[in-house]
Amino acid sequence: MTSTPADPAPRPEWRLYRGTGQPIDGDLADILPPPPPWRLFAGGPVLPDPVDDPQEATRRLGTPRAVPPADAAQVNAVNAALYLRRPLLVTGRPGTGKSSLAYRIARELKLGRVLRWPVTSRTRLLSGLYDYDAIGRVQAAGARQAGASDLPPEADTHIGTFVRLGPLGTALLPHRKPRVLLIDELDKGDADLPNDLLSVFEEGEYLIPELARLASYEPDVTVFTADPDGRAEVHHGLVRCREFPVVIITSNGEREFPPAFLRRCLRLELPAPGVQDLVSMVSAHFPHERPPGVDNLVETFVARDRSEGGLAADQLLNAVHLATSGAYQHDDVWPQLRDSLWRRLSSE
Repeated sequence: MTSTPADPAPRPEWRLYRGTGQPIDGDLADILPPPPPWRLFAGGPVLPDPVDDPQEATRRLGTPRAVPPADAAQVNAVNAALYLRRPLLVTGRPGTGKSSLAYRIARELKLGRVLRWPVTSRTRLLSGLYDYDAIGRVQAAGARQAGASDLPPEADTHIGTFVRLGPLGTALLPHRKPRVLLIDELDKGDADLPNDLLSVFEEGEYLIPELARLASYEPDVTVFTADPDGRAEVHHGLVRCREFPVVIITSNGEREFPPAFLRRCLRLELPAPGVQDLVSMVSAHFPHERPPGVDNLVETFVARDRSEGGLAADQLLNAVHLATSGAYQHDDVWPQLRDSLWRRLSSE
């Protein structure tokens, strides 16, 4: 008698992030598969989970509500970055939701407060890792010697009081779940910054020389972090992650990045939001009232964007907010007001 082969076991759902806006059931630390061997980090001891910041998430995303899942390309890219422990480079024109993606990931996967590192032309790698206020320490020591300080010696002269980890430096602390780090508008930074990030992304660690020099007689130093009232202990001046952070890097396409940097990132191009995406966004930010004529307003906005280009989603939110004030009901006011709100952001 020929035996019938058993049905193969069903494959587990590999999408941890689904782009629905709803928090997952359970704890990501329990369901996130192990990293590839070449992305395994051994930082420790494990720090407590970071505090959440629901007010900031609501400001950025609106209220949590059931929305249509994000498009497959976005969902797949985020999950691939999670599994591979690689940064995700997100490109697209202004207003497509590049920065918001970091907050959606943090809310849906319950990863706590987003660490945001806004990049400018003056941004350097060190500013993202940590800051050591050597001048402030010297001034505090001088004030104590002069009898001008009321603080105890360990509070105003200890080196840990004058070291504060930046957003990138805080994201690399050894948490049991990955932190979400938003590196916003990397293309506005110095040309060397992407290359400077390579070692940190590859090794998942960095050294604070000012603390390493003290390691022989003070191996553990407590410093400030980028979280509100946050403190963390640094051992021998070395910060090493345990779970590589979820790094979302945004770019408006103003600069080409070097191949070595691109090789260490996954890439996602965000398209302009469609009608349904914009309706969902408006509903999230205006959950208790249906703005008058909002469907027509969204369709007009999309049509104008397609014909002229250069509009951003937050320009629609501005118009909807004014529409709720009654301006939409005034035919002599609304067209001029709408035109002033919906000016193109670029001449291209």
